[in-house]
Amino acid sequence: MTTVTAYAALLRGVNVGGHRKVPMADLREVAAGLGWRDVRTYLASGNLVFTTDTAPTSELAAMLEAALAARFGFPVPCLVRTGAELAATVKRRPFPAADEQPTRVLVYFLDSPPDGERLAALDASAFGDEEFRVLGREVHAWYPDGQGRSRLADALSKALGDRVHTSRNWRTVTTLAQWTA
Repeated sequence: MTTVTAYAALLRGVNVGGHRKVPMADLREVAAGLGWRDVRTYLASGNLVFTTDTAPTSELAAMLEAALAARFGFPVPCLVRTGAELAATVKRRPFPAADEQPTRVLVYFLDSPPDGERLAALDASAFGDEEFRVLGREVHAWYPDGQGRSRLADALSKALGDRVHTSRNWRTVTTLAQWTA
């Protein structure tokens, strides 16, 4: 008997500033072409929800990356999380203000846990009220004044380096968790 699982795929760096365009209708078509079912997209920033036979998330990400490269002619890094993983992300919520200000909390999703030494080298006092928490393969960041002029956002990006796969605000994370429940 085959088990079916709900997943969310997070695409990195698509539809930003008019570059690397991946229309959501085309993304749904690519996913359906892989045999995935119940395919939906959320926003135009590369959030895909689907169900398929249970498989390692790294394999599903590789399948989607290959299909997208074939379709669009450029690489699109993808990260896949199960619905259970997203539910756990929401449950861990280290910043209670996320519920009231969901666009001020960002979750950085990584392929592997970040380099603790690089993050430990960040001087928390340099970022005012901004803060972050490392939770496994995720970094949750609180930007009370928004991310636009954040010093922490730049410092985190540098400290995380290549390990950052993509990030989403709390509203998107909770929506994807609901859709994959």
